[in-house]
Amino acid sequence: MVIGAVVGLWAPAVAHPLELAITPVLGMLLYVTFLGVPFSAIGRAFRDIRFLAMLLVVNFVIVPVIVFGLSRFVAHDQALLVGVLLVLLTPCVDYVIVFTGLAGGAKERLLAAAPILMLGQMLLLPLYLWLFVGPEFIDAVDLAPFLDAFLLLIVLPLAAAGLTQYAAARTRAGRALSDTVQSTMVPLMMLTLAVVVASQIAGVGRQLPALLATIPLYAAFAVIMIPVGLVAGRAARLDVARTRAVVFSGATRNSLVVLPLALALPATFALAPLAVVTQTLVELIAMVVFVRLVPRFVPVRQRP
Repeated sequence: MVIGAVVGLWAPAVAHPLELAITPVLGMLLYVTFLGVPFSAIGRAFRDIRFLAMLLVVNFVIVPVIVFGLSRFVAHDQALLVGVLLVLLTPCVDYVIVFTGLAGGAKERLLAAAPILMLGQMLLLPLYLWLFVGPEFIDAVDLAPFLDAFLLLIVLPLAAAGLTQYAAARTRAGRALSDTVQSTMVPLMMLTLAVVVASQIAGVGRQLPALLATIPLYAAFAVIMIPVGLVAGRAARLDVARTRAVVFSGATRNSLVVLPLALALPATFALAPLAVVTQTLVELIAMVVFVRLVPRFVPVRQRP
């Protein structure tokens, strides 16, 4: 992240090509992540009704209430308000799976829930924007980026991982490929963080005075979602891994998916994409901390 910030500030011209590289790099990271999840585990995860129900309640019932309260601090600026709402109302379906796995959470459960979370936010985001911003804003929103992201960041990496698992089970070359690819998880995570930061830091820096009001809101959201996720996990009687997954899903937002949506807004909302990007930068720092912190809050219970 530090390297990305230095590169992005020292050479702002790299921002656009690196922004184009975000989706391919993230797709590769998710391919490696999906490769580490046996497809039988994904099938079992679909039958985990308690986990899926709690995930939906946290992301589409509890989170909107919290976001509405936090967004009142920027309600005077409609562009900032729209940016904050776009990003905080949409649960992450991509690198949250990676961070959850790094923290010992149930990444296969989140992988199975990704299509449901994507569909839920596509259906409910216009409703929440109508309630929180007003009906006149809805006509300016194009939901096509959600479909593109679903295909490029979920369907394509998942299909590639499935083919690789099939080859690994039947051929020596397939096993060698699978082992080699899975060993690239950490370098790909580092590359993703560097590319995202380098591509966005200059744009945020130019509008930093206007965006400063959003930073404490994003930090507060991440902090609030830790106890929310813990209480939700205990209320649903989930085990340690699934509770960690609920915490990460509640705290991690779909910033890289809604960014194209924000960029497609009219010129009067020029601050909205930068508000989305600012959340990405705050969240990436928070997720690195969460990987260490969440296992301390949700420790593995030792039986005597």
